[in-house]
Amino acid sequence: MTEVWRSLEDVPVRHGPTVVTLGNFDGVHRGHQAVLETLVADARAAGHTSVAVTFDPHPRAVHRPESPPTLITGIEDRIERLAATGLDAVLVVHYTLEFAHQSPEEFVRTWFVDGLRAATVVIGHDTTFGWGNVGNAATMQELGRALGFDVEIVEWAGVANGSERRWSSTWVRELIEAGDVAGAARVLGRPHRLRGEVVSGDALGREIGFPTANLDVYAGMIPAHGVYAGTFTIVDPGPSADAATLVGEPLDAAVSVGVNSTVGATTVSVEAHLIDVTGVDLYGARGALDFIERRRDMVTFDGIEALKEALAEDVVWCREVLRAR
Repeated sequence: MTEVWRSLEDVPVRHGPTVVTLGNFDGVHRGHQAVLETLVADARAAGHTSVAVTFDPHPRAVHRPESPPTLITGIEDRIERLAATGLDAVLVVHYTLEFAHQSPEEFVRTWFVDGLRAATVVIGHDTTFGWGNVGNAATMQELGRALGFDVEIVEWAGVANGSERRWSSTWVRELIEAGDVAGAARVLGRPHRLRGEVVSGDALGREIGFPTANLDVYAGMIPAHGVYAGTFTIVDPGPSADAATLVGEPLDAAVSVGVNSTVGATTVSVEAHLIDVTGVDLYGARGALDFIERRRDMVTFDGIEALKEALAEDVVWCREVLRAR
């Protein structure tokens, strides 16, 4: 089981030499996974502890608080995805301006050499670190020679369909912004996910025969407005007795993202109609919403009956897409 450390004080005295990598790892996409898989393999071959060092909040949110980045995943999912690569530990560094002012050598000496006893550092070819991001792969190699650890540089993987574009968080964001959640899943290596709490809405869905779980999203990048096939998994039932019976079960869903102008709505909502799940009260439950495939744009319909007909067709399509997985 992967341990999660929040400071160097959390690092057990018992741990032996480590193989370490660092990064923001937003999305933990396939490029990140290439580095992490190399790190885990190296650590196991040497009998060392594999550790990924990541940062929370994102450095840009600290340096440019007026324009914080839109993150693909929240810290909870980032840790979960990092752990899925087989890491022994994840060290989550609380990123502050004081921390940022370390020189590359100060950072590496304090965190990797003295703190983690690094025997090997594995990094991507474009990794930067230290104040002003002046440290790079060549800098890490120089520090390795001076401070006594090996450095392995991993080139990012390309894509199987012949494209020369490398896996990247930027690419994932572009795909999610366009609503291409299937494309994003190919770069991520699994479906894109939001996390949210079920809150009360206008209850119109229940009145017209399509009740929805209205989500107050607290982590993850919301995709382009539209209708999607997805799954909703309850991770914390909160006060809901009904939700407690469904924890951990991926529930097929027809998902609506956007403004339902047909009924006069003016604010963006994320709503999941749980297919073939009826008569449950999920208010207060928290869950993970995975996006599988996009169905259509949001449309203003000519009345409630036209809306109901479209929703029925959406549910049929979503059910077929999800069963075909």
